[in-house]
Amino acid sequence: MESFIRNDQFNLIKSQTHQLINGHSTVKDNAVLQALKSLSEEKVLQSFQELSVEQETMVKQVTKIEDQADAVLVLSRLKHYVLPFPEIKENTLKKLFPKVKKMKFPLLLDVDRRELSYLGWDDHGAHRKYIVFQGEEGLQGIAGSFTKSGQNGICSICSQYERVGMFTTTIKESDQHTVKRGNYICQDSMACNQHLTKIDPFNEFVDRLMVNQ
Repeated sequence: MESFIRNDQFNLIKSQTHQLINGHSTVKDNAVLQALKSLSEEKVLQSFQELSVEQETMVKQVTKIEDQADAVLVLSRLKHYVLPFPEIKENTLKKLFPKVKKMKFPLLLDVDRRELSYLGWDDHGAHRKYIVFQGEEGLQGIAGSFTKSGQNGICSICSQYERVGMFTTTIKESDQHTVKRGNYICQDSMACNQHLTKIDPFNEFVDRLMVNQ
């Protein structure tokens, strides 16, 4: 069976395993536990648009989880079917950001690409952040200034309360008019990827910014 699970879907499955483990450790009523299992199954299945019978059987394993040992076993099986983020060469990044003359390239040697919904990295010296994602037309990139906030806030991408910063880009609305748009997002892009349990907020974030950069 080929890989079919996105990173955000796998993160959702992991979050449901935590709910189930907690439920089995605190709830003794079988009816309540069955309701919890049904709710977890529904949330997981709804995150997929379409599944084959074999794929559905695979992801439904989450409902069998009762303790940490079960979770480790099921998640290790499912991770084999997580879609990896495309491998990216330096030449590809140069093409995605042609206006950047001296780009600081991300270190990806120790990164598990199955844990990425998008690739984000910082050029701390230039106070800039770069984001690469898989769009309808292939790999696309967004670059913007990035200013760390001294306070925690809600990330526009993963919707979690985290250490954030203001990511600001310049949008070209017409030949003679540009505007700046800013969004608070996680300072740590890897942590943001791990928090992301649905892709829609990221797509909305991208749609707001991908206008004639």
